Formats: sequence, C-alpha cells, structure tokens
Amino acid sequence: MHTSRRRLLCLAAGVALAAGLSVVAVPPPAEAADTPSYRPVIFVHGSAGSAAQFQTQAKRLASNGYPIDIIEAHEYDSPTIATILPQVYAGLDARISRLLAATGADKVDLLAHSLGTFVMQGYLTSSPARAARVAHYVNLDGRTAAAPPGGVPTLAIWGEGDPARAVVGASNVYFPNQSHTQTVSSHESFSEIFQFFQGRAPGTTRIVPQLFGTARVSGRAVLFPSNVGVTDATLEVYPVSALTGGRLSTRPTHRVALSGDGSFGPFPVLATARYELAIVRAGAATHHFYFQPFLRSDSFVRLATSQPGEGLGALVDTSDRHTALTIQRQKEWWGDQGDAGDNVWINGRDVLNPANTPRAKRTIAIFAFDDNSDRVTDLSAPLPEFFSQTFITGMDVFIPATPAHLGLVQIAVGQRGGGYDLVNVPNWKSSAHRVTVNIDDF
Repeated sequence: MHTSRRRLLCLAAGVALAAGLSVVAVPPPAEAADTPSYRPVIFVHGSAGSAAQFQTQAKRLASNGYPIDIIEAHEYDSPTIATILPQVYAGLDARISRLLAATGADKVDLLAHSLGTFVMQGYLTSSPARAARVAHYVNLDGRTAAAPPGGVPTLAIWGEGDPARAVVGASNVYFPNQSHTQTVSSHESFSEIFQFFQGRAPGTTRIVPQLFGTARVSGRAVLFPSNVGVTDATLEVYPVSALTGGRLSTRPTHRVALSGDGSFGPFPVLATARYELAIVRAGAATHHFYFQPFLRSDSFVRLATSQPGEGLGALVDTSDRHTALTIQRQKEWWGDQGDAGDNVWINGRDVLNPANTPRAKRTIAIFAFDDNSDRVTDLSAPLPEFFSQTFITGMDVFIPATPAHLGLVQIAVGQRGGGYDLVNVPNWKSSAHRVTVNIDDF
C-alpha cells in the first residue's frame, strides 16, 4: 500500500477512534473471590525493564478471572545486578512469603524475561527451599539451561533468533516472527502461559474492558533505568480530550506526593477515558505521560523519568519553539520491514526508517526532538547518543510548539500486523516540559 494511502487510512481510523472508542461489551469474569486455583503471579523484568513489560498480560490474566492484587512484579536496578543479587533474592523471598500468607496459596507462579531469566535461574537453583515454593516458571526469550531450574516445571518461550535455544526438559515454544519484548506482551505468549499455569486454554486473549463503573490505577514513578523511586515530586492526574490530548479540567482529579519508592494510587479512573499523569518538580521541567484508555484496573503503570539535568533527559535539546517527545511501546518498532513493519507519523511525517529503527535494534523507546534547536528535521541517521543505548533510538524531528499547529502534536501509529492508533497531545514547550506517549502493544 502506498505511503500516502496508508497515511489517509491512518488519520481516518484515528479520528474514528478519537471520536468514540468502540468496545464490545463483554461482561468481565468475577475478580473478587480468592479462588484457590489462582496462584500469585510474579514477573521479573530484564535489562532496563520494569513491570511495564508485563502490563498487558496482567490485564489479560485479570480478564480471565485472576484477582489483580495477586499479580506483582519484582523490580531491581538492572545495571548493577551483578553486585546486588543477594538483595534481589532476599526481596523475592519476602515477596513470596507475603503473597503466600495473604492468599493461602501453596506456591507461586514466576515469569522472567531476558536478563531476568539469569536472575530467576540463579534464584531457583540456589536453594531447594526456594524452588519448593514455586509451582511454575516461565523463561521468556532469555537464557538456555541444561535442565528446568531447580527442578521447577518450566515453560520456555523463544522469539526470533537461534532456533536451537532451549531449556532442556522444559516445554519449549517458538515464535520466530516475534521480537524480544514482543514475546512478553503478545497474545500468543499469553495463551501458552495461561495454559501452562491453569491446564486449560484462556477464555479470552482480549483485555475485557470494565465498561460500567470505574477501574483503579496504581503504579510507580521511577528513575530510568535503576527503578529507584522518584521523590520530592508531586503526581497530578488529569482526564484529557481524545481529540486533542488537552486537559478537560484546570485542576487535577488526583494529586499525590511522591516519596519512598515512588508509589502512587490506587485511584479511580473511567476505564475507556484518556488520562495525563504529570510529574511536577520544583525548578524542573514537568514530565507529562499520556496513555490510551486503561480499559480495566492496572497496577503496573510505570512513569520512567530522570533526575533534572541527568540521564537521557540531559541529552535532549530544548527551546521555547519545539516539543520534545518520547514514544514507547512494549513491542519493538520495526522501520526496515516495509509493509511488514511499523509506521509512526508525527504531524503527518513518517519518522521510522531503516537507519533509526532497524529490526535488529529492538527499539521500544523513541526520543524525537529538534536536535541543535535549528528547526530542521533530519532523519538520515539516528542520534548516536540515544541509538547507542539498549532498546532506545533518537531522531532529529522539529515538532513546533506554536499555536500555528493547533496547539497539539498529532501522533499516528500504523501497527504491524494491522490496526492504527491516534494519540494527540499538547505541543508543550520543551524548555519547561517533557512528553512521554505510551502506545498499546496489542
């Protein structure tokens, strides 16, 4: 399909979505009862990861009857994992003990991705007592093994790459057309995981919306990539227009002081509405996070930011004339696969290409801003200081922060495999604001 035609289809589909979210009214399964067949589930992320990689699967589990409060993530500072393994293991011991005591379950089910499989294989083989408290282990596109770790029944899911990879003695499942993070978030992986945990197929692989009443949202504001909590800040929550991304109220519906591990919520939201969550810090740029509708209760919301003047944020050129964006999805962006890849249009320009988002790069986060603040877009090569980071790319895109562009940035996504998403956000001045846009991976 020609690019111009795809752009027109994208914008038409996006306007239709923005005008009114069309959702099939499927009554969700009951979530309240402590059903003995639902063991607690714990996800362990990989390098530079967080609970966000498992956000979609947690809601799929809840759509199939799992109580949301028994699905957790065990987060850690992945760049320092070699020196903090004893603390990570001890924290996991405490988490498992707490969940078993709270639920009365006999064991827990564990999943790990990438670097997390190194962490979990070490944990399960470190002690028979530890392995004895785990009913099932899922090894997601990570380390191979000569036997199921600790003797725990194991499902190993593998994406693109060497087809000889395996955990010997485990159930090994291969999805050669899925990328590294996609193996965590895909509906195909979910089907295998649910079957492994429950001994039966899931009733649905959809996220069943909570159409009537409100959903409850909670999570953490964290420093990337350490997962250390944001402190000395305030979180503000605003409902926003699906058409413009603009706030529907001048005052936040929720305001929370952030401290400790950066936790917030739970607070009520309308399941099919759109929201902005903003981290406000004295003397620093406000960091705005925009989401597509949560659809149902969600405890895995992660707001990844940096300390003022530090981290990747310090590498972003800023001015009163342009908006700086981060666009992220828990499924890799493919800019070199033609019609089998992805498209991201910013104000009508497709910004993905073989140079800045090759499939092999495994990009899940895009930094787009006016490099050198010269009001010129140059997509001939990625910005090297961002492209050198794992799972990240950067591109020089001039996004005007002026009323001439209607006070908004139009972001349209053509998903590989079909489907379009439109997320419009205000064109905040990068001199005082950062903008992160979260695109659904399903």
